[in-house]
Amino acid sequence: MEAFFGAWAGPAIGLMDLDAFFASVEQLDHPAWRGKPVIVGGLPEERGVVSTASYEARPFGVRSAMPSAQAKRLCPHAIWTRGHFDRYREMSARVMSIIADETPFIDQVSIDEAFFDVTPGRFAAESPIAIVERIARRVSELGITCSIGLGSNKTVAKIASERDKPRGLTVVPPGTEAAFLAPLPVRAMSGIGKAAEAALHKAGIRTLGALADAPLERLKPIFGTNAALVRNRAAGREISPVRALDDPDDVKSVSNERTFAHDLTAREDVYAALSLLGESVGRRLRRRGIAGRTVTVKVRYSYGNGHTAQRTLPHPTDDENLFVATAKELVDTLWQPGTPVRLLGIGVSDFRRDEGVQTDLFCEVDERGAVASDRRDLSVAMDRVRERFGSSAVSFGRAQRFERDLVRPDKFLNQNKPTP
Repeated sequence: MEAFFGAWAGPAIGLMDLDAFFASVEQLDHPAWRGKPVIVGGLPEERGVVSTASYEARPFGVRSAMPSAQAKRLCPHAIWTRGHFDRYREMSARVMSIIADETPFIDQVSIDEAFFDVTPGRFAAESPIAIVERIARRVSELGITCSIGLGSNKTVAKIASERDKPRGLTVVPPGTEAAFLAPLPVRAMSGIGKAAEAALHKAGIRTLGALADAPLERLKPIFGTNAALVRNRAAGREISPVRALDDPDDVKSVSNERTFAHDLTAREDVYAALSLLGESVGRRLRRRGIAGRTVTVKVRYSYGNGHTAQRTLPHPTDDENLFVATAKELVDTLWQPGTPVRLLGIGVSDFRRDEGVQTDLFCEVDERGAVASDRRDLSVAMDRVRERFGSSAVSFGRAQRFERDLVRPDKFLNQNKPTP
């Protein structure tokens, strides 16, 4: 199996869909709710609508977009919550960061769903199946789960992601797209709603295989100028490139943040956390070929309050050995040792390309005018190893200690409702 995927030929597009995302985050943050039906949405007495239902609620017939009053009749013992969208956005950003560690080619289509391109040779030479398995594993370490479909285009990946939920991984190897799609009902393909489905049924077309074989003259009254496109999608012949996450000319900032399983109180632990976060930021800057001047640090305390601080450097850089040092100085202006830290973040922005760069004796300037330390070559070498063998293939001892002792996402159990 692995040997086959190691020889994957052609595009490899994945679709990651977080399982019952809002409800899963609520169960993560409220351990007593785990294993119980949880409904996120407007309250029944306020004529609300269900946003997300946990998998424990779904056997009772509860579904997204269902009137809350109906959901309460179906599952009267469910736990209800309006939701905490700042928290969902925070978790979504962490998931997207995991994907960005594997590939810069990402199309995020919603807070809980994203396409990504792991075509061998486009960014990494690794087997697509190994990459998606690693993404799924790292997402589960956050305390939530995802389902992933992998195929040669977005249509196949999307349908595959829905075949085995939750915690599913469905792979459609190159050359098997038509066979995979053919027996499925036409409604399985995104873009075909109730009206189009009814029109297709009236025309005697009920499966994607029949849709793929239908003459265009039969499809044009239903899909108009899009008839050929729809037919190609049904046949698995769609060509759907995934653009880079950020165009270097448009990106405004590159950042990373993390919420900790246990509050950090010691300076050496906070510094270790900043170093680990900074490695990821530096890698992404170098991947995009950009360097920034402004360093931002974010600190959130265990009781919910938080602060940020910024400093503009005299020169742009993509070297974490430089900007993390500044981040450590900034964090000392926001925080005193002993104060519990729940979240830390570090970001780099301000990607202007000015003339003239102020340097010092320990830095050198590259062709972009960016400044780097004498340790940047080591960072670049580590980038190459991670690109070839995965993001966890090599790390500094401080990062390993930090991951092992300080950040344990599988133990991330907030007893209280998170404060936005």
